[in-house]
Amino acid sequence: MIETVKPETAAYFLPGGPCGVLLVHGYTGTPMELRPLGDYLAAQGFTVLGVRLPGHGSTWQNLEQTTWPEWYAAVVQGVQQLQERCQNVSVAGLSLGGLLAVKAAAELPLASVVLMSTPIYVRDWRAPFLKYLQFFIRRIRRHKFQGSELRKKYDFSYADMPLKPLPSLFALRDLCRDEYLGQITVPALVIQSTAERTVKPASAQFIYEHLGSRHKQLLWLQKSGHVLTLDEESPLVCAAVGTFLKEYGKNGTGERV
Repeated sequence: MIETVKPETAAYFLPGGPCGVLLVHGYTGTPMELRPLGDYLAAQGFTVLGVRLPGHGSTWQNLEQTTWPEWYAAVVQGVQQLQERCQNVSVAGLSLGGLLAVKAAAELPLASVVLMSTPIYVRDWRAPFLKYLQFFIRRIRRHKFQGSELRKKYDFSYADMPLKPLPSLFALRDLCRDEYLGQITVPALVIQSTAERTVKPASAQFIYEHLGSRHKQLLWLQKSGHVLTLDEESPLVCAAVGTFLKEYGKNGTGERV
């Protein structure tokens, strides 16, 4: 698959200190939806890589040809890229990126993990029928919210959501729910908005309760949408993630950066 990626939807690298953070975006999204968090962490001295998942940031037809193993391979490559420059690496993921971060934290030598708007339970009543709908409908038109200034500046997600990859996404969700959460031992921060319309808040509670981590935190937001890094509580999210990453610094045991 050959992808033409625009500069505003490409991966970005923000050099900094010895502690690296990989940022992983959501389904149909781009690395830019996490750019406010990336800029904040870079200003705090972290080295940041905003990875672009295959099929994203180009066309929805390209995304239609991808599945979760390809997305996860990009995360592994991103972690390895940071490991070449940094003493330790953490992963922060949003939505699908949160699921990929769960798998990474269960399998890779990370210092810590941040899980934002990570779907265990979704609100869409069509979810159980996706494995059938994909044969009749190629894509669903998404309603894109343009309320915040951050969204206007950083939201380059697809207006069309292809259905074909979604059974693969939910297969990854099932693996995270049934296997990987309990295998995570590094410190974990879970962030979830009670007001969003995509992921049910029960997802965050389930994740928090089933993490194998000794050190874990759960932060509830009250006003944000699904892409909480681009909403009005974005400064709170950035500050919470920065504080968490500094607290669990080099080896995930509370040693400060």
